[in-house]
Parts: sequence; structure tokens; C-alpha cells
Amino acid sequence: MLKRTFTLIGLYLSTTIALIPCSMAKEFDLPEIGTAASTTLTIDQEIEYGDAYMRMLRGSSPIINDPVLNEYLNNLGHRLVANASDVKTPFQFFLIQDRNINAFAFFGGHVALYSGLFLHAQSESELASVLAHEIAHVTQRHLARSMEEQAKRSPLTMAALAGSVLLAIAAPQAGIAAVTATAAGSIQGKINYTRSNEKEADRIGISTLSKAGFDVSAMPRFFGRLAEQYRYASTPPPMLLTHPLPEDRIADTRARAESYPKKTASPSFSYQLARARIVARYAGLENKAALSWLTRKEKKADLASKAAFEYGKTLVYMDNKELDKARPILEKLISSDPQNLFYIDAISDLYIESREASKATVLLEKALIISPSNPVLMINHANSLMKQHRYEEAVKILQRYTHDNPEDLNGWRLLSESNIHIGNEDEDLAARAELLALQADWNKAIQYYTKASQITELGSLKQARYDARIDELMVQRERFAAFQ
Repeated sequence: MLKRTFTLIGLYLSTTIALIPCSMAKEFDLPEIGTAASTTLTIDQEIEYGDAYMRMLRGSSPIINDPVLNEYLNNLGHRLVANASDVKTPFQFFLIQDRNINAFAFFGGHVALYSGLFLHAQSESELASVLAHEIAHVTQRHLARSMEEQAKRSPLTMAALAGSVLLAIAAPQAGIAAVTATAAGSIQGKINYTRSNEKEADRIGISTLSKAGFDVSAMPRFFGRLAEQYRYASTPPPMLLTHPLPEDRIADTRARAESYPKKTASPSFSYQLARARIVARYAGLENKAALSWLTRKEKKADLASKAAFEYGKTLVYMDNKELDKARPILEKLISSDPQNLFYIDAISDLYIESREASKATVLLEKALIISPSNPVLMINHANSLMKQHRYEEAVKILQRYTHDNPEDLNGWRLLSESNIHIGNEDEDLAARAELLALQADWNKAIQYYTKASQITELGSLKQARYDARIDELMVQRERFAAFQ
């Protein structure tokens, strides 16, 4: 179901917008943004829509909530954003567990990559080229511009068009039905507009790649390899359905890349570690298949990259409860690079699984001296304390963690669990309410906060905090109701 949904919205959510009939768009009683002749959405409206879509995705799709991978991807993404032009929104990068090759962007700077991309992108520059392309779609406001173009050709308001995007996310079957019912003439007009946006995103993306210090030839190289690999495929990957790769587009990116000074980006060890982690845990491979892939890559890798594939193998061993195989490799790796977050995270998990949580705590506390606010270290530290039944200490860390990382489901889940163990029912309810709100379950979130307010001390600061949060959630619920 997820694959079919994102085949529709993919990178190019606007394609679906053009294809949703008016009768379906009316199902969404969105706030009036303007008539068909009005200007495009404001930045604030884009951010509001993006937040709504993101909450729906959290509640319905297999988003990878892995602090190590999230930190890697956001560091990479924000390196590109720092070198992009016309940035008007904050950016959030996230991974979806799906072995298909795809990526997409939508309102408010949200950019998603499928985990399958890591199986096909052979370098960090190739992965960055996909991200840079998506970032360009956001900075150039292609989705809003596409909606504006479509509004000129139809009686739909901007609000109805925005609602049709939500329809594709929330009800993919309805979206597919709408596609099959679309008139051919309308499709042709939209295809031309789509190609224009794709080329613009390529052009701007290559510029961003160059400014950020990546190999600009990575974009045509990745695109060309992808097109060649699936040239005769009866079922191409979603990325080729949402990112058409005609020969003229590949040739254009190649020519643009050649106009830049040749620059060979340094190999990224972090990318190889992230890739190994994806293969071990999020590529949909059985343990034997993952080990086979990692072993083949290790044999062909240069000396500097071999450690990444060794690391990947330790994750497979740990997930298969073969801790005795993982331990010597991880101990060797971390002794060679003691501040490496991939290694620290893995060996902390190994210690916890081996009932040596105190070892993990010592290791993490040493690392936190150097990086006291690092999310990977903080969440692992809290987890190690919980495994030792030191729940009060864990709560203090998690309160700070959720304040700094309010959209990370992991922090709220651990905070809820810790509060349950020490009998803080109201704080457990509050943490669970935040989890529900992040997944757009507003009614239940408000119910949980209401109960928390009722059982806490009357007139206390804590009750005032809960009541204030209830008011905020009610406002957010009303805004969100406009999207349904």
C-alpha cells in the first residue's frame, strides 16, 4: 500500500493534484485560500500543510526512527541546505523503510528517501545528488507553483487542490481511481510542466552540490546508471515513475556537470557506515542475504572502507543474537575510533543485550563529556539507565531530550516507559499524548492530557502546564480538521 501511495505522490506530488477530480477534492473542507485566479500559497501555509502531511505519514507509513541514521541524514541534508539558494523554510529529512528506489519532497521542507536508495547509490555524492534535487523542488516551490498552474485550468481553489494531495496520502486507492479517470488532455499539459520542474531541479541541484563540495558528476552518473538498469523493465522502480529520466534530461545534467571545475569529493566513511546499517536492518533482506551482501562489498572495498562492512556484519550478528561473533569485531572497531557514533551505539546495545548495561553507561558518559547534547548519545544513555532500573535519572535525561527533539517518537516512548516504572501516571499520560499528537490522533492526545490534568494536584504548576497544552492541541486539532 505504501509503495502505491508514493508512486502517486512521489517526488512529484503535483502530478496527483492534477488528476484528482473535483468531487473528491470537495471531501476536504479546507480553509479558503483563494479562488482559481489567486496567487500561490504563502510560505506559512506551506509549512502548515507540510506539518499536517508529516503527522499523517508518521501514523501510516514505516518511517525509520533510528537516531543514528537520522543524525547522518540530517547532517548531510543540512550541509546541502546551507549551500542552497532561496531557502525559505526549515528542512526535515527522513527515511522510509522500503527497498524500492525513490525520494520525494513536499510542503514545509520535508524530504524523504527510501532506504532502497542506499543499495543503489554507490557514493555519498550520488546520494547527495538525489537530496539536492529534492531540496531544489522545495526552494523553487514547485508544488505550490504546480497548484497555481492547475488552478488556472480548473475551477478548483488552492484549498481543494491542497486537499487532493492529502487524499493521495490518506487514501491511496481513491487517488489511483482518480488517475484512471483523468482526461488525456489534462495529463499532457501537466507532463510538460513536470519536465520543466525536473530540469530546473537538476540545474539548481547541481549548483548546490558544487557549492557543498560534492562531485557534481555524481548526478548524471547515478541517473544514467538507473535509466540503463531499468530501460527494459516491465515494472520500473517508483523513482522512475515519479522522476522520468528521458535521454535528453540525462544528457542535460551531464553537460551541466561538465561545465563545473572537476572536483573529486573525498570518500565518505560515514556514508559507508550508514549504508551498512541500512543493509543490515532496513533493506528488507534476510540475515543471510544481508551478510552475503556485506561480505561481497568488504572483499572489494579499499582498506579504509572495510571497517564499515565489518560494522554492518556485527549488526546482523546482534539481531540474530550471535553476540559472541559481534563483540570482538565491535571492540576492535571502537578501539580504533572511540568517538564514532555508529560504533558507540552498536556496542552500547551489545552491552545491554549481554546484561552489562553499566558498561554501556560508562562508555556513554565519557562520550557525553565531549558531546553533551548529542541526540544519539543522549537516547542511548537514557536507555542504558533504564536497563539498570535507574528510571528517575533516565526521566531527567529524556525530559531534556524531548524538549530538544520534540518530533522524535523514540524519546516520548522511553519517557512514557520510565514514568510508568516510577509511578508517575500523569507524566506517562502526557508523554503518550505527545506521541499521539505527532501522529495526528488529536482526540486521544487531548483525552490523555485531560486525564493527566485531573489526577495531578489541583492548582499546581504541573496542572497549569497540562491545561495549557490541552488548549494548544485543541487549536491544532481545529487546524488539522480543515484537511479532512
